[in-house]
Amino acid sequence: MARHNKDEEKTGVDRWNADEAASSPRGKNGGRARNRRTRADRRRYLSTLFVLLVGMAVCVWGFTPLGDKITRGLDIEGGVSVIMTASKEDGSTPSGDEMATAVQIVQQRVNSLGAAETSVQQQGANSILVQIPGATDADAAVKTIGETGHLEFVRMDQIGDADALAKINAGTKDVELKPGTYTAFLDGSHISSTSVNQASESATGEYSVDISFDSEGTQKFAQVTKELAPTKGQIAIVLDGKVSSAPAVQSEITGGQVSITGNFSVDEAKSLKTVLDSGSLPVTLTYSESRVVGPTLGQDSLNQGVRAIVIGAAIVIVYLFVFYQGLGILTMGSLIVFGIVYLGILALLSHFGAYSLTLPGLAAVVLTTGSAADSSILVLERFREEIRMGRTVKNASVSGAKHGIMTSLDADAVSLVTALALFFVAVGPVKGFGLTLALGVVCDVITMFCFKAPALRLLALHTIEKHPGFWGIKHDLAEGQRKRDAMSVATAVEGGGADA
Repeated sequence: MARHNKDEEKTGVDRWNADEAASSPRGKNGGRARNRRTRADRRRYLSTLFVLLVGMAVCVWGFTPLGDKITRGLDIEGGVSVIMTASKEDGSTPSGDEMATAVQIVQQRVNSLGAAETSVQQQGANSILVQIPGATDADAAVKTIGETGHLEFVRMDQIGDADALAKINAGTKDVELKPGTYTAFLDGSHISSTSVNQASESATGEYSVDISFDSEGTQKFAQVTKELAPTKGQIAIVLDGKVSSAPAVQSEITGGQVSITGNFSVDEAKSLKTVLDSGSLPVTLTYSESRVVGPTLGQDSLNQGVRAIVIGAAIVIVYLFVFYQGLGILTMGSLIVFGIVYLGILALLSHFGAYSLTLPGLAAVVLTTGSAADSSILVLERFREEIRMGRTVKNASVSGAKHGIMTSLDADAVSLVTALALFFVAVGPVKGFGLTLALGVVCDVITMFCFKAPALRLLALHTIEKHPGFWGIKHDLAEGQRKRDAMSVATAVEGGGADA
């Protein structure tokens, strides 16, 4: 009978066996090539793990001690919670656009206080809820965020309020001018920049707020000072209807630079700078309710959350040691690497004021820790499956890690999209949850590529195959051997039939 052509198309099993044979060259020269590749692979894996180890050392240095390096939110750290009511000058309720502008300006002022994870939300038609983690002085916070911030420059000789003029000339501070008794020649809309400096004429260390006008403001101010300089006339600097100071004009001021003084401390000067920088509120905010939130309840919740993470991770690790035996060491190492990198990133963002841990954020930490354990299980299970399919331990570590990581990346991509949607659309604690979840996904990806894959492949070069019982793959190797034997028998029978 005619024999089949050996060049006919091979079956999938035949191609698989051919690939396995090609990846394991025989003979003296093949053995040398295999050893060179093994040494090159070992160096590559060790280099990756060494770089990861250095990065982990930096992370540990960055987040130690945890209580000081990672900023905590209002629900954990405590702070100030303020509710303010908005109204217009005529007492009517502000429009939706006016409230939106007011919320934006208040958010800018609160952010300038240096607090992280602040929350500014509109409540109802005319109320604004402000939460400032870490703050302890509710009155100071209310003063900073509630000032209208309307700055005006008025000639003293054009003020029609006789009582106010008498008080100003007597040296009284913060004299309130009656509406309609003065006309400003310049307002804060022409301010281009502000800065806080120590008052040059102060003998007791008071501070001033120095402002710079734009070109139009500079021109107007120069014209007025030119008219007032011969008579040493005064210019009243009016903030929210109150005279902050009334300096006498000694000479024409052409540079557009003005200093606001008023016996300010450094904190008061910074507060005024914040108000001027953020602009004038379109509404008047009045104090409605404020309270200082203690950290006791939040601290208890934090402790319980950390305890839950530790207990959950311990249960997972014990389970993996029982089910995967020695391979559970890889999962334990993955969780350690994941946790260190995670805390390092949180500490880095906290250092720059871009992150604060809240209770929803803690929930995201628990969630992503579980996801990191899932990723490790996927890699280990695919590794064992590849061995049961008949691959060698080394080849199974390469293909198993690759396919396991690809599956994990699909799941992480879905989680990342959800997290980013929460971060960009939501507000307050939910926004923090989204950010923490996204950072956890990033840390999981880093752990997979920089630890799980290289560590598994490094151990698979020699260690795992030498001690299959300890690493929990003894039965997988036996099943893989039976499958290879069955394939060999099937190939021999097929070849014998062809020869016949």
